[in-house]
Amino acid sequence: MITILTTGGTIEGLDYIGDKAIKKTNVSITDFLNSANVKFEYTIESVCKKDSRAINESDRKLLVTKIKETNATKILITHGTFTMEETAKYIGKLNLGKTIVLVGSFILGSPGNTDAPFNLGYAISSLQFLKPDVYVAMNGEIFLWNNVFKNLETNKFERNE
Repeated sequence: MITILTTGGTIEGLDYIGDKAIKKTNVSITDFLNSANVKFEYTIESVCKKDSRAINESDRKLLVTKIKETNATKILITHGTFTMEETAKYIGKLNLGKTIVLVGSFILGSPGNTDAPFNLGYAISSLQFLKPDVYVAMNGEIFLWNNVFKNLETNKFERNE
């Protein structure tokens, strides 16, 4: 069983100005999973629907509460990319003993032109093989929570050198 906790962001088909969604596509996590015809059991719970620039410590505490409350040992968190590494570090420092992967997308759009399905599939696959810890899955790579940053020039996640 995988628990999927959603927080908003481009991966959920939301574009923002400030903390208000200005554009919503018909893209959803459930749609991606249905179109992939997945067979594993999962639950999806919306924790918030925010641009990640608006995610604060209170939101992160709520995420941690949800992680602790679930019996699942494998947790996927969909998250906007602007502060994804901050949330990963916040959760990673707590050593919760579960396998937690954060994932997002850079490109808003329809299922045919967004990076969301690839990132989501990669994250779910990785989640099933990683040992307990906190990771970021982006750009076809896995990053440990304490060794990741978003390079704003290349719009990719990278390891701290």
